[in-house]
Amino acid sequence: MFNSFFRSSRIERDLSFLGVDMHSHLLPGLDDGAATIEESLHYFGLMKELGYRKCILTPHIFNGVHNNTPSSIIQVLERMKQELVLAEIDIEIEAAAEYMVDEHFMELLSDDQPLLTIGKNNVLIEMSYAAPSPFIERAIFELNIKGYKPILAHPERYGYYYNHFAQYERLLEMGCVFQCNLLSLSGYYGLPVKKIALKMIKSNFFKLIGTDLHHHNHVDAIKAFTITKEFYDLANQIPLMNNTL
Repeated sequence: MFNSFFRSSRIERDLSFLGVDMHSHLLPGLDDGAATIEESLHYFGLMKELGYRKCILTPHIFNGVHNNTPSSIIQVLERMKQELVLAEIDIEIEAAAEYMVDEHFMELLSDDQPLLTIGKNNVLIEMSYAAPSPFIERAIFELNIKGYKPILAHPERYGYYYNHFAQYERLLEMGCVFQCNLLSLSGYYGLPVKKIALKMIKSNFFKLIGTDLHHHNHVDAIKAFTITKEFYDLANQIPLMNNTL
């Protein structure tokens, strides 16, 4: 797919082959991502320059930390759509959420509360980096039973699974889809994360790549990595679903 770019180690940056970024924190004032409308507009302009046609925005829903709800997220989304028109930034935006798999999330499932989805029925979930959620398998099971498709965000960053690789396989067998952070492939989060991400690519574990964009440091690192042959080489090994969203 990318052979025309492979003339040197430094190549033309073009992420249009991804088309859709399905994991970012660019809605202003909702979590640890963009803080202001002006900051959000700046990031959306950069995403357009990178080649994305759509951003699916995924603010954290993490009880006691980021107490967002579908209604509060959609309210900010609609305001942001208006601001993009005024700023003449031609990029499509939608909103989902990144749900922490905790007791609150299990209560949402138990009460049949509507969840914000990526596309028709995909739900982005995450765990703490410190320890696996005791609810993760039950959450994946219940999401599937209720007609959702669980997407586990950045599994390559969960260090407690590195010596328990079979647990990744189990979650996949239960019907979970894995999403890799773009910057994990660059070594941005450290070499252990990159090493496990490469192993997961070889095992054909990933179906999605997301920026997980929060701040300017992420932007700078993404811009630096996406002019390297290594990035496109690695991305070409993933049977990507981004453009289907």
